[in-house]
Amino acid sequence: MRTSENTPATATAAAAASPAEGIVPDTKDWTWVLERPCPDCGLDTPRVVREGVAGMVRANARGWLEVLAGDAEGLRRRPAPGVWSGLEYACHVRDVFRLFHVRLSLMLGQDDPLFPDWDQDGTAVAERYGEQDPRVVAGELAEAAETLAGAFEAVAGEQWGRTGNRGDGARFTVESFSRYLVHDPVHHLVDVTGERVV
Repeated sequence: MRTSENTPATATAAAAASPAEGIVPDTKDWTWVLERPCPDCGLDTPRVVREGVAGMVRANARGWLEVLAGDAEGLRRRPAPGVWSGLEYACHVRDVFRLFHVRLSLMLGQDDPLFPDWDQDGTAVAERYGEQDPRVVAGELAEAAETLAGAFEAVAGEQWGRTGNRGDGARFTVESFSRYLVHDPVHHLVDVTGERVV
């Protein structure tokens, strides 16, 4: 579920196993998850209760901490050419949590902001996701998840209707943004563990 802009990352990476090599972008528009359940991960995003997103972020982070507690070499190993490793997925989710906190802050602090672009595939290569220390990533992911969860917990009343815009024309309210956000880490945890949302 990755695109060159801001949609979630999927299991497409470079065909080569080296994490430093380029990742093939997924150019799909994943905003459809706001309209119907995801057949791949099982999350019924339209039915997610906005006030429950903070708890879902925290629960998801706990799942990633379990993943990252595994063998470091195993975490770096891609299961197949073109499929991200568990560590690469975890780095992406950490950065998604960070990015969505920035964007949520923009929506709450500015009127109808345009989000700065983020080249997530370029970031994965530049930051050498597959070579990072899983223990460090675990701490950073937990911190980013807690920061984002706390920010969503603080949203109240009319703030849920505030708006923001992505560079590709996608428009969100804070409420739809919260649902769109939570699908990304949930989907990727399923990518890594194979355990679909019930």
